[in-house]
Amino acid sequence: MAILRKLNGVTPKIGKNCFIAENAAIIGDVVIGDDCSIWYGAVLRGDVNPIRIGNRVNIQDGAVLHTLHKKSVVEIGDDVSVGHNAIVHGASVGSNVLVGMGAILMDNAEIPDNTIIAAGAVVLSNAILDPGVYAGIPAKMVKEGSEQIGESAKRNAAGYMKYKEWFLNSYETVSIEDCTQ
Repeated sequence: MAILRKLNGVTPKIGKNCFIAENAAIIGDVVIGDDCSIWYGAVLRGDVNPIRIGNRVNIQDGAVLHTLHKKSVVEIGDDVSVGHNAIVHGASVGSNVLVGMGAILMDNAEIPDNTIIAAGAVVLSNAILDPGVYAGIPAKMVKEGSEQIGESAKRNAAGYMKYKEWFLNSYETVSIEDCTQ
């Protein structure tokens, strides 16, 4: 069972047909849309301000979503992948976006629809990006936006829809004895 905590009178809300890993932590003012997946070790901490997640979003293993006390919120659109060990701290993320593994999005950054943030990139606080592909520290545009970039990000999110279904429909807990040879 996932770590789900009511905080300051606010209970997280989770949409239909979602997979939430047993050790994912979802705390306080968090609203998750339909068909989402929150993977192992992910932390969505809506303790100091809201976190809002659209539909068909995957928050991958080890990712952290948090905000700045009363100064920023996390907003994520539809068909978004937040990669392994990424940090979204008080940023706004549009739809059809891929946030690469280990990327960091800081407070009040605005990531538009149809954008890819490369693995390890750091989007600084208050940055307002145009659609495209961004890489580096600090993140800089390395490719201008196109329909293909948005489609690529959306395909990534669609792949996680398939994985989510595996875990909802054919996943079993086994004992250590079941795993010994």
